[in-house]
Amino acid sequence: MLKSKQRVLVVDDDESLRSLLSRTLRREGFEVRAEADGAHIKEVAAEFEPDIAILDVRLQAGPDGLSLARELRGMSDLPILFLSVAEGKAARLAGFQAGADDYMVKPFEVEELVARVRALLRRCGPPTSPSVRTVGDLVVDDASRRATRSGVVIDLTRTEYDLLSVLMRHPGQVLSIGQLLEVVWGFEAFDCNLVQVHISALRRKLEAYGARLVHTVRGVGYLLEDQTRGEDG
Repeated sequence: MLKSKQRVLVVDDDESLRSLLSRTLRREGFEVRAEADGAHIKEVAAEFEPDIAILDVRLQAGPDGLSLARELRGMSDLPILFLSVAEGKAARLAGFQAGADDYMVKPFEVEELVARVRALLRRCGPPTSPSVRTVGDLVVDDASRRATRSGVVIDLTRTEYDLLSVLMRHPGQVLSIGQLLEVVWGFEAFDCNLVQVHISALRRKLEAYGARLVHTVRGVGYLLEDQTRGEDG
C-alpha cells in the first residue's frame, strides 16, 4: 500500500502529551499512531509501517522504551527519537546504545520536537550523490551505507555512520561540533554531548581494526585523517 504521508509512531503513557503530539504532528502533515504502551510493538509496527518512532523511555506498563527500541531495531532501521525526564550523559548514552538516533528531555517545546523529527527523516532519506570514499584502510560506501576497514565490515548505528560519512567527505579538515550537529542532526542548537557520545562510540569500533583515524582538536572539533601515512618513508 502506498503511503500518502510520512508516518510517526508515538509510544508514551502520558495521555495529555500523547494527545498533544498527535494533534501537532497531524497538523504538520504527518500520519500518526499513538500508543500508551509497547506491549504489541512488533504487531503495531508491522501494520502501521512507521517512518519514525517517538518512544518514552520510562513507560509504566509493559517493556520500557529502551527495550522497544531494541525490538524495532531488530525489524528495521527506522529512526528513533527518545523522550525522557532523565538528564545527563549516562541516560543519553543508554538511549543511544539501545538504538536511538536522538534524545529529548522532558519538558520540551513541541516545535523543537517537530524540527527534530523532520531532520531525522531528512537524514534517513536516500543519499543524493552515492560514492565510495577511502582514507587509509577505511572504505565508506554511501550507496550501501557500509563501512569496512581492512576488508572487515564495521557494525555502525545509523548516527555513527552519518557522522563517519560527513568526516569522510572532509578528510584532514577540522569540523566543529556545531557543524556536525547541523549536518548530522539538522539542528545546531542540540546538546553537544550528542556529538561527543557518538564520536566515542565510533572511535571504539574503528580502532578495533586499526590505528586511530578520528582525532580531537581541542577547543575546535574533530577531523578524520590517517596520521600513520609517511611514517616509513
